[in-house]
Parts: sequence; structure tokens; C-alpha cells
Amino acid sequence: MQFAKNLKSRRLALGLTQRQVADLAAMPQPAYARLESGGRENPRIDTLQRLAKALRTTPDKLLK
Repeated sequence: MQFAKNLKSRRLALGLTQRQVADLAAMPQPAYARLESGGRENPRIDTLQRLAKALRTTPDKLLK
């Protein structure tokens, strides 16, 4: 669940909506919402990298 909390925390810190992050990470908004709610704990590496870039952070910081 830490990954989901980190996603949401970083998104809110940047003042972005779920849709905006999903668009920046080139993924469907419902898929992003599942990640943020803890429905999927382990995203694929390429997804993790796109999310980190969209949220202006590193994959490590999202996973810790």
C-alpha cells in the first residue's frame, strides 16, 4: 500500500488530478485510479518509469 500512498501524495503535492497524471503517463485513467487505490500494487517497470516521469520523481521514491 505504500506505493499507492506515495502516488497519491506526490500527485496532490503537484496539484494534479488523476486524469492529468494518467494522460502524462500515457495510461487510461481507470488504470491509474486502481494503482492509486491499491488495487494493483506492482506496476510493470515501463509503467513505473512513466509514472515517475509524470510525477517528476524517481521510481525508487514511488516504491519506498
